Amino acid sequence: MNQERLMQVILGPVVSEKSNELSEKRGQIVLKVLPNANKKEIKAAVELLFEVEVASVTTALQKGKQKRFGRYVGRRNHVKKAYVSLVPGQDLDVEAAAAKTAE
Repeated sequence: MNQERLMQVILGPVVSEKSNELSEKRGQIVLKVLPNANKKEIKAAVELLFEVEVASVTTALQKGKQKRFGRYVGRRNHVKKAYVSLVPGQDLDVEAAAAKTAE
């Protein structure tokens, strides 16, 4: 896989109550990824960027909500999320990881 492509696959972490609970209880991290990224690319990108071992990757497509602005109807963008399970014993700090990807 192209290393330039892998550097662009991950868009950022998802910070929510659910993602924090998954991180604490199951050792999973939740990331926003490119809509056309596949599981193999996501796994390779996480291992390359954060230097951790990935056990599995699950993806979900969150449909954008329909919003109204007065009489105009708009739609938010669709978002693809990746639920990344780490090998037991591995740990990843999401805040530090977000700072690293921003550089």
